[in-house]
Amino acid sequence: MTGAPASAAGGTGRPAPGGKLGAAAVNQASLWNIANILTMMRLLLVPGFVVLMLMDGGHDPVWRAWAWAAFAVAMITDVFDGHLARTYNLVTDFGKIADPIADKAIMAAGLICLSALGDLPWWVTGVILFRELGITLMRFWVIRHGVIPASRGGKLKTLAQGTAVGMYVLVLTGPLATLRWWVMAVAVVLTVVTGLDYVRQAVMLRRKGLAAERSAARDRAESAR
Repeated sequence: MTGAPASAAGGTGRPAPGGKLGAAAVNQASLWNIANILTMMRLLLVPGFVVLMLMDGGHDPVWRAWAWAAFAVAMITDVFDGHLARTYNLVTDFGKIADPIADKAIMAAGLICLSALGDLPWWVTGVILFRELGITLMRFWVIRHGVIPASRGGKLKTLAQGTAVGMYVLVLTGPLATLRWWVMAVAVVLTVVTGLDYVRQAVMLRRKGLAAERSAARDRAESAR
């Protein structure tokens, strides 16, 4: 979860007293900082995760456990790279682009593998991926009017999705197998509800932006008279 102006890339910064980077480092975030390295590691984990998931037909408990470990590492680095970027100002344009791609890539890989192996209905994978792609495109649709902030519901959705997919990756039986179904159900509900909320926010943001543009145009026309 990194991101910064292009002018910020290319340099390095030394930690200031207290363990945080000083003001000079804010404008010198290197592309090869720890936050970006974690993001790149998460991207590299995606093909490795897929290979582990599909080994020996995709249903071997040992290989699935290794796949779960790769998935868990990817989810954990998702938390840490954002925290490091915000705390130490390790922000770059690369991070802005790569971080959301890495987040969606590992989740999409997990869902598609599970559905391909018959462990998860395709409609569940379709709903989640359609929502994620749709919201991403919608953010670009309204970006000139403003940015839609991440909501608490969106964060809960991400947590529920990660937990549910992780439980499905493991070969579980008995009560745990039943529990993972309910966790996935909660994840799907949160996916749909938060998706609709983002649509509402995007429509409102665009309406306000267009109204502000029309008002500014009228002011310019009146001042030109």
